Amino acid sequence: MKTLAILAVISFSFLFYSCGAKDTQLKITKEQPKKAFYIVPGEDDPIDSALVKRGEVLIAYSDCYQCHKEESKAKGPSFSDIARRYPIQEAYIDMLARKVISGGSGVWGYPVMSGHPKLPADEAKAMVTYILSLEEK
Repeated sequence: MKTLAILAVISFSFLFYSCGAKDTQLKITKEQPKKAFYIVPGEDDPIDSALVKRGEVLIAYSDCYQCHKEESKAKGPSFSDIARRYPIQEAYIDMLARKVISGGSGVWGYPVMSGHPKLPADEAKAMVTYILSLEEK
């Protein structure tokens, strides 16, 4: 009788363990849903089209495309995702321009954006204005 009880416990343990292993395997192989990023609420301010064009030219001659693409994520977020997140407002243009100059991390995950300390603030603002203009809002 004692042997039968031990055998039952071992069988139950094996069954319990194997069911748990399958469940874990299913969790690992399930496709994880894409996380939506936080969108800052706010209305867009009007922007100067000449400033947008200047920003586009400055970005074309910069190293931005080494880590960013306009429509898809690369090492860093896409320009269109950045434009979707932030409204076109002077406060966000200033904040993002400072981030371009000083660098940073954490807002979009683990990639670290290198700083561009030699970039003048007015050029960084023009580049950010161009990026924020990319999204149809």
